Amino acid sequence: MSRFACAFGFFPNKGALTRDKKESKTMNLLSVVYGIFAYVIFLPTFLYAVGFVGNLFVAKSIDAGATTALPEAIGVDLALLGLFAIQHSVMARPGFKRLWARIVPPAIERSTYVLLASLVLILLFWQWRPIPTPIWTVTDPRMVLLLQVIFWLGWFILLLSTFLLNHFELFGLRQVFASAAQQDLPPPEFRTPLFYRYVRHPLYLGFLISFWATPVMSAGHLLFSAATSGYILVGIWFEERDLIAVFGDRYRRYREQVGMLLPLRSGRARTR
Repeated sequence: MSRFACAFGFFPNKGALTRDKKESKTMNLLSVVYGIFAYVIFLPTFLYAVGFVGNLFVAKSIDAGATTALPEAIGVDLALLGLFAIQHSVMARPGFKRLWARIVPPAIERSTYVLLASLVLILLFWQWRPIPTPIWTVTDPRMVLLLQVIFWLGWFILLLSTFLLNHFELFGLRQVFASAAQQDLPPPEFRTPLFYRYVRHPLYLGFLISFWATPVMSAGHLLFSAATSGYILVGIWFEERDLIAVFGDRYRRYREQVGMLLPLRSGRARTR
């Protein structure tokens, strides 16, 4: 009976099962390679961003490079910043993710986001037009040193904040390795480790500190800092709306207890 059923396709063919298993392993391996590739592109892009904003270590920074006419520089820079904001905001929304999942497998969805974000940043670094007109210049060596320390503190807060939650999930590696191991990721967990007990968005706070803490603020740097600060505030509004949709009253209570970017309310979350 079993031979009859198998012959007419009632039971799966052993060769087909083996072939499907091999294809699945191949796809899992490709997903892992893709996830690692996306992270490898992200890492030097992130490091370059530090040098770009701080005018450190890199040849093409926020104030270095060939200058152009002011209208062209403002137009190009705003277009680059707008492209970055649109890519980040649109791809991070749950509605877009649901549509995106029809094209991109869930295991590599985050890695694809990270890769595209890195490519947009690389384009921004490459095409950025400096506007060197000085807005302020700090000359006191002690104040210069203080601002430089604050600049690095901002990047430290930012980077540590990613590890306080899950750095490798945030940048897509956890997803591809879990998929390769045929493991389901646990559902989102609401936690408030370290910085998150005092401010709701320490990662964004780190960005803001690093963007504004500079002894020499040029017009181009000011444009960059103002535009990205505005984007961050809008992004926080959308992100918190999504977090309320996931965690409900628990996140609402957290929002009442803890300041958005500064510890100005009760000062500390009572949630774990």
